[in-house]
Amino acid sequence: MSTFKAPKGTFDLIPPYSATYLAVRDAISGPLRRSGYGYVETPGFEDVNLFARGVGESTDIVTKEMYTLTTKGGSELALRPEGTASVLRAALEASLHKQGNLPVKLWYSGSYYRYERPQKGRYRHFSQVGAEAIGAEDPALDAELIILADQAYRSLGLRNFRILLNSLGDKECRPVYREVLQGFLRGLDLDEETRRRIEINPLRVLDDKRAEVQKQLVGAPSLADHLCDACKAYHSEVRALLTAAGVAFEDDEKLVRGLDYYTRTTFEFVHDGLGSQSAVGGGGRYDGLSEMIGGPALPSVGWALGVDRTVLALEAEGIELDIPPATSVFAVPLGEEARRVLFGLVTELRKAGVATDFGYGAKSLKSHMKNAHRSGARYALVAGERDLAEGLVQLKDMETGEQEPIALDRVVEELRAKSA
Repeated sequence: MSTFKAPKGTFDLIPPYSATYLAVRDAISGPLRRSGYGYVETPGFEDVNLFARGVGESTDIVTKEMYTLTTKGGSELALRPEGTASVLRAALEASLHKQGNLPVKLWYSGSYYRYERPQKGRYRHFSQVGAEAIGAEDPALDAELIILADQAYRSLGLRNFRILLNSLGDKECRPVYREVLQGFLRGLDLDEETRRRIEINPLRVLDDKRAEVQKQLVGAPSLADHLCDACKAYHSEVRALLTAAGVAFEDDEKLVRGLDYYTRTTFEFVHDGLGSQSAVGGGGRYDGLSEMIGGPALPSVGWALGVDRTVLALEAEGIELDIPPATSVFAVPLGEEARRVLFGLVTELRKAGVATDFGYGAKSLKSHMKNAHRSGARYALVAGERDLAEGLVQLKDMETGEQEPIALDRVVEELRAKSA
């Protein structure tokens, strides 16, 4: 065994378990690909200031959880802790917003990194699929993204998730609420770090999960009571569009999300089968983020769904995805001539689109057939010297146990028809 292990708080994805992760990524991205979202991929690390400015200096992500490094040239970089700031930076750098046809609709998939206390459902390296719609302020866009995430989860068979929804107001009404909230929070008995947060980003205090803090927040001024008419109308339209689409949601006044850049619509997907780490994904509108990172005003909305958390949600509901075997046909050669002939057939079958594997190494028929069973293949293609002399191979159905001879020149055609 290797003396090296995966770093603490990380994990390797290996077959056959990894196939579930691929299926989940496909299921989440499927509705996006069918709705005008193009794929974007960004580097695993960025200038540290992109996240300090974009995610927010007061967030735990930036103050405690970011992996930072200094390059040999003296540049300060950070492993990306989330996807939105990177995707928006890439869109701005490529001037996608200047090519007309706003919003720019993008989806992405990748690994993200946060230095956290490792526990089930919360690792230091995690995988997300996300979507961003950049450059348009329209309640229909907010609703579209929530509906597409709902569709993705339902396509996986998930049922026991809830969508929490809130509005955080905008640059007109949020400052007024912020002041009222600060006045209320300053009168509470809170620790020093939380008191510091009151001055930097008081809405984050509402998100504090500690029971002793939540007890004191009873009677806190409500953001809904301080929304301006424009924000109320916008939120009402998002809610109406979701309801018309048959997407159930719960209004949650305390939902603020953990990033500083959100405005107006904010939402979270939670699954009650996951214990304390119940959030499986979330997002919202971030109308001021582009300006925060040096771009023009580009109102935008997006979300990220955790692949790891979604897999845990599937396990919690006892859902096993129907993942077809990676191999349809397994070729078993008996003897040198058979190795040469069958290897050629394997190459032809693969070219014809039939997933095929080969019995490597000088093994007995019994050993080869064990490997054929382990591969999950429906058919085994077996040939020895006598078969080849007659221009045949034996085709064995691994489910029924039935075996039939097939002419060598008919193998590709027959198996392509059976695998279709």
